[in-house]
Amino acid sequence: MEAKFGRIAVVGERDISLGFKLVGIKDVFISEGKDAASTISKLMSSKEYDLIIASYRLKALMSANARHLAETATKPLVIFIPSEKELAEQSESVESLAKRVLGVDIYKK
Repeated sequence: MEAKFGRIAVVGERDISLGFKLVGIKDVFISEGKDAASTISKLMSSKEYDLIIASYRLKALMSANARHLAETATKPLVIFIPSEKELAEQSESVESLAKRVLGVDIYKK
């Protein structure tokens, strides 16, 4: 059985938003800062969207109440995704993760 989504919106910086526009999502809002956080709240209250994909960076700019609503909502479902730059900054290699968690060097022979 196929899952079917209604309308999808994307809110975020240019690098995130343009990628989604290229794959065919029509409702893309290139926005940063407080304006983008406000856009997320407006999209949620419009009840027109089933899924809102937003830049992870915007989560910190939302009020505590708006952030809680976004994190607990199911219609629309709000997903915060990191930009490629944030992913590179926050990612931990498998090797360093294994060293930190297991205390072993997985590449040591």
